Amino acid sequence: MKFKFYFLLLFLLTGMQSVVFAQHSVAREWNELLLESIRNDFARPTVHARNLFHVSAAMYDAWAAYDEEARPFFLGRTVGNYTCNFNGVPTPADVQAAREEAISYAAYRLMRHRFQNSPGAAYLYGLYDNLMDQLGYDKTFTSQNYATGQPACLGNYIANQLINFGFQDGSNELNGYANQYYAPVNAPLVMLSDEPNVMEDPNRWQPLTLDVFIDQSGNVIPFNTPAFLSPEWGNVTPFSLSIDDATIHNRDGHLYWVYDDPGPPPYIQDDGGGLSQEYMWNFSLVAVWSGHLDPNDNTMWDISPGAIGNIPLDAYPTTIQGLRDFYNYQDGGDIGHGYDLNPKTGMPYEPQIVKRGDYGRVLAEFWADGPNSETPPGHWFTILNYVNDHPDLVKKFRGQGEVIDDLEWDVKAYLLLGGTMHDVAISAWGIKGWYDYLRPVSAIRSMAARGQSSSPFLPSYDPAGIPLVEGAIELVNIGDPLAGNDDQHVGEIKLKAWRGPDYVNDPATDVAGVGWILAQDWWPYQRPSFVTPPFAGYISGHSTYSRAAAEILTQLTGDNFFPGGMGVFPAPQNEFLVFEDGPSETITLQWATYQDASDQCSLSRIWGGIHPPCDDIPGRLIGYRIGHSSFAFAEKFFYRDEDGDGYTSNIDCDDNNPDIHPGASEICDGLDNDCNLIADDAITYYTYYRDNDNDTYGDGGDWVEICEATAPPGYVSNDLDCDDTNANVNPAMAEVCDGSDNNCNGYEDEGLEQFTYYRDNDEDNYGDAGTWIQTCDNTAPAGYVTNAMDCNDADGSINPDSPEVCDGMDNNCNASTDEGLPITTYYRDKDGDSYGDAANSVEVCVDGAPEGYVANNQDCDDNNSEINPGAEEACDGKDNNCNGLADDGVPVITYYKDNDGDHFGDATVAIEACQLWAPDGYVENNLDCDDNNPLVNPLASENPDNNIDEDCSGVDLFQDTKVFPNPAHDEVFVHLPYIGQLTLQLVAVDGKIVRQEMITFENNAARIGLEGLDQGVYFITLINSDNERLANEKILKY
Repeated sequence: MKFKFYFLLLFLLTGMQSVVFAQHSVAREWNELLLESIRNDFARPTVHARNLFHVSAAMYDAWAAYDEEARPFFLGRTVGNYTCNFNGVPTPADVQAAREEAISYAAYRLMRHRFQNSPGAAYLYGLYDNLMDQLGYDKTFTSQNYATGQPACLGNYIANQLINFGFQDGSNELNGYANQYYAPVNAPLVMLSDEPNVMEDPNRWQPLTLDVFIDQSGNVIPFNTPAFLSPEWGNVTPFSLSIDDATIHNRDGHLYWVYDDPGPPPYIQDDGGGLSQEYMWNFSLVAVWSGHLDPNDNTMWDISPGAIGNIPLDAYPTTIQGLRDFYNYQDGGDIGHGYDLNPKTGMPYEPQIVKRGDYGRVLAEFWADGPNSETPPGHWFTILNYVNDHPDLVKKFRGQGEVIDDLEWDVKAYLLLGGTMHDVAISAWGIKGWYDYLRPVSAIRSMAARGQSSSPFLPSYDPAGIPLVEGAIELVNIGDPLAGNDDQHVGEIKLKAWRGPDYVNDPATDVAGVGWILAQDWWPYQRPSFVTPPFAGYISGHSTYSRAAAEILTQLTGDNFFPGGMGVFPAPQNEFLVFEDGPSETITLQWATYQDASDQCSLSRIWGGIHPPCDDIPGRLIGYRIGHSSFAFAEKFFYRDEDGDGYTSNIDCDDNNPDIHPGASEICDGLDNDCNLIADDAITYYTYYRDNDNDTYGDGGDWVEICEATAPPGYVSNDLDCDDTNANVNPAMAEVCDGSDNNCNGYEDEGLEQFTYYRDNDEDNYGDAGTWIQTCDNTAPAGYVTNAMDCNDADGSINPDSPEVCDGMDNNCNASTDEGLPITTYYRDKDGDSYGDAANSVEVCVDGAPEGYVANNQDCDDNNSEINPGAEEACDGKDNNCNGLADDGVPVITYYKDNDGDHFGDATVAIEACQLWAPDGYVENNLDCDDNNPLVNPLASENPDNNIDEDCSGVDLFQDTKVFPNPAHDEVFVHLPYIGQLTLQLVAVDGKIVRQEMITFENNAARIGLEGLDQGVYFITLINSDNERLANEKILKY
């Protein structure tokens, strides 16, 4: 037998009667027992959300009663229609001990009351008693007289008040939380029945009749058709929900309170109108995704935060039609694309490549909260406790301010999450009860029972049937293995889906896998004893609980990322799955943020066959709103708002000044008005500059920045002074020739007449244009001249007055070398054949060709001495004699293309070449009549009567006797295995020979003219010289 273990539980509570919680707060200890109590109770997510809230509220109030700033939630307040009187308690000597004692008595009394009728009550009572004993408290002490100052009395009083409150809060606790007026409109779907699921109303919830019903907590429940759980839960007193957000509906004279009413889901109509197509799309997607749940499906996915998650809030669709763009109908998953980096490590997330079939199955079971589960609201308490235990978590409320101790952190966190889970249960189940929407198992079987809606030209058409999807949803045809022995299932719908519990005899070793099944036999990915939660689908409780919890954890910690940047859950190979074997390899669920975990939970319910997309997204959006409004509501109990500015003291940096709070406008007063830890930021600042020389111009390097609009003494508003030690230097001064910037414009001596002088290094009275100075002095400094005409200031013999000589230099500085001297052009003779290259020449003023050059440019290939105007032309494809022609004047031969390689060439494809051998692919003859067929050439054997001239004789060989055309008008042709003359007789049908003559057969063929014959039937008779009849064929002349 396999068991399912949750890593998120810090403690694995077993049947032992002793549980030690040494390293946690007392509130955590009781919370762990509360979660264990839920696991051992009936699976009632609404009831347990309420239990989590009430116990959390009891522990918080027991703590807050001794706090100077925090206010209790229940003590001294009216909640709903119940007023809990409270006059305060004396201040104890040891506040921490008093708090722990009051918390323990409150939790002990309340949990004993709430779980007294649980299947595991005896076991749980033992755990409660053991913890009280370990803590050293007297379990028999029951006094509620908190005025005595005894913390136990306060704890007992809180528990008693919450018990009385619970009797009138709309939950119907006194009657076991039973429904008071809701009744289903559809008859139950008998899961093991072969009958089609014909529903009274295919838009309303349908009960299920099971062989045995075992709830999510593993309890065998009497009667195998479970009733709708909590359809009237919208009437329960909430934690923070406002009546302003409630819509009160009336059905059959009964009220249904709906908070955050999302409007109706898509409904199907008999004629396929309205939103029927969206209904079909939503529920058929669940069937298609069911086909992914097979470890033999080798589709591989990266399930690390680097590839999935990271969906912004504004990416969630807000219309039913928009769901199509959010989910991948065929392949599964959503639009999440992951994160580039882990923000906590600065490194990319390591990829985790796994089989989609394993991933989908693990998701469906992990988030399903199966046997021995704390149900969805409790599941998020285990995640909260996991986060609280993480070594990277710093317990600062909202991630701000000082670190708070474990007890304060826990009681505030539990009230936040417990109150939120309770509000979610009220909102989600109010919606479920009112809209009463069906589950996928009912919708899929119901649509399939009607037929297919894709085409009226296919069998079993019904406009309200299920849409066909190739490879996923199809019709059963004759010959199909599902057709039945008598073809009784032909025309019915089949699904390629998880095959269901019938294929799992031993969950420890068997895997149902995916295959084609009749749609009437489709199961969600669940146990046959549970199948689907016994309440309406719309909206998804999992999606709503999870998103609300994700927002609470984000606000509580001040960070939406899990500590360390990732939360993890390992699912060991062949150990984790409960109702079939798997996964086939160990995989680890990973979430970067709380929202990613929530989104993954939502997808799990689709793969699990429990919800369609239209149940999911409204739940996420409602969960987001409740998570934020609930947090804001609870925070006001934790911290006061003394100045009434709407901001509590934990985030208000001056709770005695209503003008100072987050979001306030910053003003110039030296205070941090907007509580961002910076005073006088985000306002207009003025910069003033020091004026040391009192010339009204400031020093840009010496400044102050203040929010005052008037400059302080010794400062001015400009920074234009370039020498603040000299009052004669500033922008108002006139420039003089002294090497200084007198007017502070960045230039020295500008605006004055400037003289340019050039360096004369070789003292030839000519200056270097590249080396110069500019000054307002009208006398050239030593070593400088007024001109820039020297082109080589290192050689006194080179200047504009020097004569030009043949030395390769510009002697007279006119930018030309050796100009005015006789010039001769010579050409490069690289191959030494006395002929030069016209493209490679030099011009020189010296007599005689330089080495390697000649006076002519007649060589056409200066890299080959064999090629020049004096060479003899050869057959080599080159222009040997440089006359512009290759191989000219040499004999040429014609060669023909031999495309089919049969040594006979094509007369239409020829080349001429001077070489004495045929090029590759060519021959010297042109006798081939089909150069694309090696079996056709003059040496080939003729195949008769195939209309192919294999031997290239010009005609086909005819051996079959044939007369054509027939009927004929003026002539016919005869094929006969004969060459020579034969006697032709044309015989009428009455036996009369109407014509007789000699005809000649060439190549086994002859023509017979029919001119002059009347229309009618004739026989053509051919007789040889031995009077043998070789042919007798009937023809019709028209």
